[in-house]
Amino acid sequence: MDSDSRAAPEVCAFGVICRRFKPHLLMVLVHTCYTILYFTAEAAFNHGLNPHVMVTYRHFIGGLVMFPFAYVLERKVRPKLTLVLFAEIFVLSLFGIGLTLNMYFASLTYTSPTFLASMVNTIASLTFVMAIILRLEHLDIRNPRGLAKILGTLFSLVGVMIMTSCKGPVIRNLSSPLIHIGRNNLHENWTKGSILTVASCITWSIWYIMQAFTMKRYPAPLSITTWMNFIGGAQSAVIAVIMQHKPEAWSFSVNIQLWSTIYAGVVCSGIMIFLLLWCTKQKGPVFVTMFNPLSTIMVAFTAYFVLGEKLYTGSIVGAVIAIIGLYLLLWGKEIDQQVGVKSQEQSNLTSEEQKEPTQIATSP
Repeated sequence: MDSDSRAAPEVCAFGVICRRFKPHLLMVLVHTCYTILYFTAEAAFNHGLNPHVMVTYRHFIGGLVMFPFAYVLERKVRPKLTLVLFAEIFVLSLFGIGLTLNMYFASLTYTSPTFLASMVNTIASLTFVMAIILRLEHLDIRNPRGLAKILGTLFSLVGVMIMTSCKGPVIRNLSSPLIHIGRNNLHENWTKGSILTVASCITWSIWYIMQAFTMKRYPAPLSITTWMNFIGGAQSAVIAVIMQHKPEAWSFSVNIQLWSTIYAGVVCSGIMIFLLLWCTKQKGPVFVTMFNPLSTIMVAFTAYFVLGEKLYTGSIVGAVIAIIGLYLLLWGKEIDQQVGVKSQEQSNLTSEEQKEPTQIATSP
């Protein structure tokens, strides 16, 4: 009896912690799944799969997987889809899938998973700058949190410049790789890959900003995920036809090409996009981007110690500077939120105190 009574509060406390940190835990899961995607996609590309074809197939698969859930679970809460809303979702799909992912995965064929995962750290700073311009974020340079945001943004940009322009010497592997994925270095082109990656990070930042607006007008994340997958898949198909004229590029071998595309469609284009939309709705776009360094660490560790990939000192130094900048920015953001909550509580308390005399005076 005593052991049961002691266990009950522990289970209750664990449940409270899980509910409180649910968005944080979900974002860790998201980046774990994306880390796996980096390497399965690279292996598929090395086996001849075209990046644009993969993006097309994966989003049609993601749309088919999410459609029944969206249709059944959001049947009563889904708003009417007007022409204006459809146009907004079309643009959202263009920035989130059609442009971003096609450039992003095309750049993977010219660079490496570690480089891509490092560059993603700049999305938070780009999103913050756009949020300032659109008046979604407040910036006061007269206090420490405002200065932290500015310094964080500058650090992130400096880190990107170092990563893209200064490779530096190669860090030698201490042991032989545990797994070989057959990386093809014939098509390595860091200049072209860097341009594509930077461009994809800019469009990705626009996508995060647009999510916040679209979710307010169409608060049905499962339905938005489904629409984005189908529309983004169609947009990617057009890009793929333009970029790849050979019909055989659309066929699959029953190997890593097929399994990587299925994984990307079901897990990353279906479940993960839904979780990102849910976390954006709960915590905002800046919160979602704060977990990007987690992918950098996971990818770098896996690439170097497991796959034996080359690591360059310039990429490491630039990534560290970018991560420092990211967390300076997020520290300023977190303090701003705490101040905002306290101000709201104070204003609510003041309004309640002002109502009390009126209620006493009007009582019989």
